[in-house]
Amino acid sequence: MNPRVSDLYPTAFVTGASAGLGRAFSAMLLAEGVRVWGTARDPSRLASLAANPAFTAVGLDLADAAAAGSALDHAAVAAGGAFDLVVQNAGYGAFGEFTATDFAVWQAQLEAMLLTTARLSQTALRGMRAKDRGCLVHVASLAVEFPLPFMSGYNMAKAGLSALSESLIFETRGTGVTVIDFRPGDYRTAFNQAMQTTTAAPAADPRLARAWLALESNLEAAPLPVRAAADLRRALRRRRSGVVRSGSFFQARLAPLLARLAPASLVRATTARYFGL
Repeated sequence: MNPRVSDLYPTAFVTGASAGLGRAFSAMLLAEGVRVWGTARDPSRLASLAANPAFTAVGLDLADAAAAGSALDHAAVAAGGAFDLVVQNAGYGAFGEFTATDFAVWQAQLEAMLLTTARLSQTALRGMRAKDRGCLVHVASLAVEFPLPFMSGYNMAKAGLSALSESLIFETRGTGVTVIDFRPGDYRTAFNQAMQTTTAAPAADPRLARAWLALESNLEAAPLPVRAAADLRRALRRRRSGVVRSGSFFQARLAPLLARLAPASLVRATTARYFGL
């Protein structure tokens, strides 16, 4: 019989809990009996989750690294000193041509989604190592394997998170701590609606317009976030470090298999054709 997640990880810290995958992860953990501290830039957006007495809303903005670190420290004290489970989910998309976008846009995205996240992970992992128990989850993306056109900052940040996960998997080998590189594909969330457009509106450039249409079509046909939460629950119960792909059968299972078998040039050509590039 599979244990409840709360039997393994009684307390959890989830970033980006106000919507999409983060909300689904938080709801799943609460249903499993876990005490959850969930974050959002605006804590009022966590009101529905906060109706559960096992949920604590935390204000946290990845753009302010020092304040984000303090928020985690204060929450950890309330949780008993260190969290058993930390799910690094917060992030955002920025859509635009790399060279036509002010570099400050890409720098801000990398600092928030990669560097601040890594800083929080270091703090969380220290607490887990001290008690030789816990799980750190980095929510990366299948964009690590299939980069999205005109989202170079997002691709870089997620690839960096996956690289950090792989490094930490080696460093925690033989300990009671596990590290999961969780790579979701497209899910039916408001991700695109919250996307920053960094250059002209997508419709103003035929290439951007075609790529944007493909992204929108993927989201409309994508599964609901509850599937990602179920995949994460199974991974947590296995208590093993490694990569977990999540999404539709094609994106999470078939496409990675085909990519491993096909030449890289063919994968790139197929992706370019799909996005109309």
